[in-house]
Amino acid sequence: MAKHFNKNSATKEVKEFEEEVLQIDRVTRVVKGGRRLRFRATVVIGNKNGKVGVGVGKSEEVVGAIQKAIHDAKKNMIVVKMDGSTIPHRTEIKLKSAKMLLMPAAPGTGIIAGGTVRKVVEFSGIKDILSKCFGTKNKISNARATIAALGQLKDTPYSVKKRQAPKVQPQQVATEVKEEKKEAKKPVQQKKPQPATK
Repeated sequence: MAKHFNKNSATKEVKEFEEEVLQIDRVTRVVKGGRRLRFRATVVIGNKNGKVGVGVGKSEEVVGAIQKAIHDAKKNMIVVKMDGSTIPHRTEIKLKSAKMLLMPAAPGTGIIAGGTVRKVVEFSGIKDILSKCFGTKNKISNARATIAALGQLKDTPYSVKKRQAPKVQPQQVATEVKEEKKEAKKPVQQKKPQPATK
């Protein structure tokens, strides 16, 4: 008897990293016999938990270029030092023609960045940051400059203390508040004045 295949029973592969194509360019090279057409893909990958990478791949087909770019990004992956939802300190870097400035931001600020920088920062897991690009609008240069700037980040003494501090559970806080209220509600016993002795 033929076995029926159930699609729902098949386990789906969970990807370790999320990926997104930043740019696809058509590159033409002039040779003796004419022109050779190839595609160049720029891809950013990350797990949104501190790991991010940018890669570039070239191939005669778009799919092949994207696969090569993903493989290159996995080889050049970095671990980003974070302080909560932002970066621990300000950093500035110049890479070729790109100048990158990254600054920490307060919780709730969001990602203040341009298109290329925004994608790299999102995939690294940072939620609050301020940034500014100078020098060039080239997506590959800006993406690599952002990766280099994030790779320069180091732990500060404040961020280390904050990470090592014991976490207070909400139940403990609630019980402490109740005990304080009970103590405040206790009536203050007034001392009776003693009769004056003659």
